[in-house]
Amino acid sequence: MSSSETLATKDSKPSPTTDSTTPVTDRTEDRQARFKALQARAKKSAERNLKEAAAESQRLATDPNLLSSLSRKQAFASHNLLKADIDAAGEDFERKRAWDWTIEESEKWDKRMEKKSKHRDDVAFQDYRQDSRKVYKRQLREMKPDVERYEKEKADAVQRAALSGGLEIVETDDGELVAVDKNGTFYSTADSTGFVENKPDRAAVDRLVTDLRKAEESRLRKRRDRGKGDDDGDVTYINDANKKFNERLGRFYNKYTAEIRDSFERGTMI
Repeated sequence: MSSSETLATKDSKPSPTTDSTTPVTDRTEDRQARFKALQARAKKSAERNLKEAAAESQRLATDPNLLSSLSRKQAFASHNLLKADIDAAGEDFERKRAWDWTIEESEKWDKRMEKKSKHRDDVAFQDYRQDSRKVYKRQLREMKPDVERYEKEKADAVQRAALSGGLEIVETDDGELVAVDKNGTFYSTADSTGFVENKPDRAAVDRLVTDLRKAEESRLRKRRDRGKGDDDGDVTYINDANKKFNERLGRFYNKYTAEIRDSFERGTMI
């Protein structure tokens, strides 16, 4: 074999450097592809989380009931966690919790709880006097007086009385103005009848009619809840059990006692 053939044979053999770099290049490209896939997945997850957070924020902003419910649940969970930690440490939970409140806040809270307890005990029917008192207190809470109009009418009445001579405005040494009733006709007494000249406006009349209608609807609703309709007739029972017993008797014996009951109604029964 000649030297030229030997050189050609050596050149035709594959280079060992080329064979070793090919797997490394493939692994690098694979890693780059996986890294790009992870970057795309992370970006997609961040965008989805941002959209969900924006939707949740908008939902909480438009739904105050849900926000209040979450706040109550968080406060309840914090309370239970704190109580469990203090009990595990062997300390008094009520005593340690009282450190977070001032004396004024504690007294106000105790009064509120006492008032709430009395209100809870006051819900059940006791007597008609107590029921009327509850209705009166509820009407006072719902009343919204027009203070500005009252002050205006009061100033106008004082001015008219002062111009007519029935009321004298006297200034004291302190600079305070005092109204003195000369003939005793300005201020109302037990014998005063000036209130009959008052003419309420349309809104006050409508408010009175609304209150009366609400009272009547409440009375009818309570009557329906007790099982009494408007056409129940005579009351021949003392409680619900006695009413059911009388109805059961009536289904069997009313047809036999109809003539006797009619005679009692007419007053001809001897």
